[in-house]
This record gives sequence, structure tokens and C-alpha cells, in this order.
Amino acid sequence: MEKISVIHEPTKQKPFLIINKPNGLPSAPLAKDDFENAFCQAAKLFPQLLEVHGKKEIEHGLLHRLDTATNGLIVIAATQECYDFLIAGQENGRFIKTYSAECDIINDNAKRLGGFPPDLPECKALGFEETELVVSSYFRPFGERRKQVRPVTEKSGKAALLKLGKSKVYTTKITIKKVSETNAVAKCTIAQGFRHQVRCHLAWAGFPVCEDRLYNSNFNSKSDFAKNNAQELLKFSATEVSFEFPKGFTNTFCL
Repeated sequence: MEKISVIHEPTKQKPFLIINKPNGLPSAPLAKDDFENAFCQAAKLFPQLLEVHGKKEIEHGLLHRLDTATNGLIVIAATQECYDFLIAGQENGRFIKTYSAECDIINDNAKRLGGFPPDLPECKALGFEETELVVSSYFRPFGERRKQVRPVTEKSGKAALLKLGKSKVYTTKITIKKVSETNAVAKCTIAQGFRHQVRCHLAWAGFPVCEDRLYNSNFNSKSDFAKNNAQELLKFSATEVSFEFPKGFTNTFCL
């Protein structure tokens, strides 16, 4: 099993843990007897994490999760006071997460995958081979066993609107730099997140993450290679977190 690495240990002044989660490792337990995950590894190193009571009992002070296929930074509160403060910061848009991705350029990606709204995100040219997008939508579960999500907007059909996970708009700010005719790199920032939000918004905009078996229409998920290696090859990382604690002091951690 892959191991986490510690970026910041909890201190009296900064009672939170920052870890770097490898891809292929789940962020959190699914049940009390599930120990093969990043949080349980962290709790073995810092038992005080288990004293924090979070929204989910088995997740304690975990502030956010990453997809199993995604590597990068996770924040875990080590005291109840810190957890409560950071949760309030998340709800007020003061907990910023940044992701980096290697992307394929597939203009009709959303059409090929199906289930996306008709109104595509608008692009703003910033300079030579660089584009900025601000992508906003609701979300709904989608596909076999609800493994995927799809954006929902006011222009979506009635059936899609009835399947909303939450009546809340989620926004991803994206800067795309073109590398070649078929590839690009992306920097994506969110203040509040939904499951697969960034990957899905990139796919909708025509820049799906390389080797993303869920949202890249060029990826053959039925091949043996895909089944065995998809998680290890996903070119997507959580590279920066920025949040306030204590009040008036901003903490920023980067990979």
C-alpha cells in the first residue's frame, strides 16, 4: 500500500496536519474497520486526530477528500476548534484548493461522452496559446452505479434538473496553456467542491484529463491496460491549499 508523506505537522499555533496523498490510496475510510486509506495512516502518526468530531464520525477532522486516483494535498484538523473554524471558512469560500492537470484537447469530448448541458463554458484568450475559463454548474450523478457526475444548468432538460445532487452552484476557475495541437496543461482553482468537479468541468470544456477513464472520451476503459492502470496514470494532482487560521492569518501550502 502506498504511504502518505507529511508536509506540515500539527503545532500549538497551527493545529492542523497537511499530507501528500499518493494516487491509488483512498482519502478516507468507508467503514470503521477500513484502515487502508490516507486518514488512518495519518491517525497512526498523530493519534490526536481521532479526538476531533467531524461531519462524518469515521472521518474526524478531515476537511476534504481527493479522488482515489488523484494525488496531492489534504488538510486534517487536529483540534475541534481548528476543525470548526476551517469548516466555517469552507462554507464561506475561504478555503481555496488548486489542482494541476495534463489534458487532451478534444473539442467534442462532452458530446462524445453524453449527458452534458448544451451550453458550453466560454473561453477568454489571455495571450498566445493561453486561455482562461470560469465554469459554473450544479451537478447530478450519472452513469452506471452513479460512478460519474454531470454538470447541470438552467438549460438542461427537466430530467437532469430533477436529479440534482444539491441545488448549489459550483465554480471552477481554469487557466489552460496549450502544449501542442492535442495536449495542454491546466491550473484549476475552486473554493467549494463537489465530487469529480474539476475533472468533469475540464471534460465539459473540451480539456479532459489525460488517462481519465471516466471523463476522457479517448480513453478505452474496456481494455485490460485501462482496468489495471487507470488510477496510477491519471495526470491530475492537488498542488496547493490556502486557508485562514487563526483568524486574519492565511496559510498556503504547495507541492
